[in-house]
Amino acid sequence: MPEVMTVRDRVAEVIAEETRGCDPGEVPERICSAAVRLLPVSGASVSLRGAGMPVPLSASGERAAYLMEMQVTLGDGPCVEAAETGTAVFATDLVGARDTSRWPVYAHQAAAAGVRAVYALPLGDGTVCVGTLDLYRDVPGALADGEVRTARSVADVMTAALVALPHGEENGPGGDGLWLSPMAMEHDEVYQAVGMVMAQRGAGAEEALDLLRGHAFAHGSTVLAVSHEVVTRRLRMDPD
Repeated sequence: MPEVMTVRDRVAEVIAEETRGCDPGEVPERICSAAVRLLPVSGASVSLRGAGMPVPLSASGERAAYLMEMQVTLGDGPCVEAAETGTAVFATDLVGARDTSRWPVYAHQAAAAGVRAVYALPLGDGTVCVGTLDLYRDVPGALADGEVRTARSVADVMTAALVALPHGEENGPGGDGLWLSPMAMEHDEVYQAVGMVMAQRGAGAEEALDLLRGHAFAHGSTVLAVSHEVVTRRLRMDPD
């Protein structure tokens, strides 16, 4: 009799299909796509844990990318909490009292985008969290036990994939540090903008980031878009 396929076997099979023949830079996005195939979710994204905020790395589609960017802008949400605590954070009903009280602004905006549940899983070995895998669903509800095991297996594969991405000269001439996707490299502007706002306001890094976030929220924008305005000198944040 054929052996029964285990959860890890199934996860490995689907991810192998998704990533076969792709460039290293495509791996995180392909694993996000595999997560959508394996689980009852409509989207997935992955972010690295950065200084003061998550750094978006990849997503399965535009809405997942938007929801990830929203948490960067707000500095709040299941992804942020999972990265800070190193534990899985499941928001099972973003219009329910429990989740709206935890993340009122994020819950409202995510629900407005058509997402009713978010499942954020830390990437790491239990002692060090390097980022999160975030899963999005259009209907409320918890994942079943088997689905949670599948999600954790996907997160384990994602962690291993990130560790295995090219470093240094493997990333091309003049490359240094961990490989980053174009999405992540765009967020270098956020750090540049933080430095410029620190100089303009005589503020610390945390206060400068809060100012960028506040401006983004007040103008219905994202922290990335506001940072681009600051870096290109179309916006200054001098003291009033």
